[in-house]
Amino acid sequence: MKHFWSRRDFLWRAGGGVSGVALAHMLNSQGLLAAEVGDACSAKPLGNNPYALKPPHFKPRAKAVISLFMTGGPSAVDLFDFKEGLVKYAGQPIDDKVHGDIVVRQGYPGPLMPSPFEFKRYGQSGKLVSEVFPNLGQHVDDIAFIHSVFGRSNDHVQAHYEMQSGQIRVGFPSAGSWITYGLGTESTSLPAFVVIADGRGGPIGGPTNWSAGYMPAAFQGTLFRASGDPIVDLKPVAGMTPETQRSRLDLLGKLNELDMEKYPGSTELSARISSYELAYRMQGCAPKAIDIASESEATKKLYGLDEPITEPFGRQCLLARRLVEHGVRFVQLFQGGMGNQNTDTWDAHSNIRSNHGQHAKESDVPIAGLLTDLKARGLLEDTLVIWHGEFGRMPISQRGVGRDHNPGVMTVWMAGAGIKGGQSIGSSDEFGYKTGEQPISYHDLHATMLHLLGLDHTKLTYLYNGRNMRLTDVYGTLIPQIVNA
Repeated sequence: MKHFWSRRDFLWRAGGGVSGVALAHMLNSQGLLAAEVGDACSAKPLGNNPYALKPPHFKPRAKAVISLFMTGGPSAVDLFDFKEGLVKYAGQPIDDKVHGDIVVRQGYPGPLMPSPFEFKRYGQSGKLVSEVFPNLGQHVDDIAFIHSVFGRSNDHVQAHYEMQSGQIRVGFPSAGSWITYGLGTESTSLPAFVVIADGRGGPIGGPTNWSAGYMPAAFQGTLFRASGDPIVDLKPVAGMTPETQRSRLDLLGKLNELDMEKYPGSTELSARISSYELAYRMQGCAPKAIDIASESEATKKLYGLDEPITEPFGRQCLLARRLVEHGVRFVQLFQGGMGNQNTDTWDAHSNIRSNHGQHAKESDVPIAGLLTDLKARGLLEDTLVIWHGEFGRMPISQRGVGRDHNPGVMTVWMAGAGIKGGQSIGSSDEFGYKTGEQPISYHDLHATMLHLLGLDHTKLTYLYNGRNMRLTDVYGTLIPQIVNA
């Protein structure tokens, strides 16, 4: 078996001088010497780098995305889409007031139920926002609210998949994977696509939410922990010198390359090779990127790290800002985890007041802090922040106090990336049951997001099973109020 020495080790063994340099050059040209050991953070990737920076189709308005996923299904009519009709017709059946089938998933349907929360107008735009989001309400003039988004499934898992990949079936790449595939990353020492799940457990649907599907496995999301050390085993084992580690990685890389020649279609192997190199570089750079302790006390307070109820999601939001600041392309945050689905997520079947009151209190200060911080640092100009769930909730009650799933309409909002704030796009019907003006599909959301990143959704394709696949399938219409700012 070939033995790999570092250049420094070889020159020392060769006795130095001209002869040693000449022999080292000859062996290095044949790939028999390990790479130089230097700053792991600044080390360039070896071989084929799947995350190499790629040019956009046209000039982008955003370089990064922070996705705030409220898992469980937040209710628009209780948060951002006040409905006078629910007050006027409270306690009456909905059946004779809307067109289309009433699809109730969990049973116990009741009459029309007004929101238990008061709404207040904020900003120059006078946007009505629920009392549970007083801090976020201060930012409405930087936010574009999209009130007419609809999906295809009232099942949590399928709806998660559709919001992430455009499809209600497994096996398709997530939006973060498509963006990483299309643009690569500006950072050579951090993952291009990072996922931070709620500390109470992973989101509904599990790791498929950040899967690369039929793409090479290298494009899947990298999971960071929400509490404790975001990245486990980041430091080398005791006694491991940089020279030894670099030499081992080089040897391992050569062996993996031999396997790649034997099994060229193995995307898992290719991902493993790139992940070894990335892990090595992360040892030098990631500690600085994820060092929340270095932030000022004022910044920590801004994100709510000084309060137990806001600290968990505040930590996620602050880490997201630090990651995009260090060149990460797509950061996906999940608020709501699978400890207890009906209380630890936004899945408010049993009591809309207690459920949404809790999760809004957990996320209001952190999200407002994120927008404030991004704007103050000039990062909001080229960072897209998107708030969403997997679907909305019914305007009728469930057991008199909760709300059932509703894929018929939901509210999504976007901020940053030059988007005109203070506007409400589209509408739901009189009760918040279905879309009204300007229906917007998940494909439309994805097409618009890609456009802000400088990607034409019809040209971002991946050949699979003889077909040029797209995140938007064969659909997708840009939202003019967003892209024509």
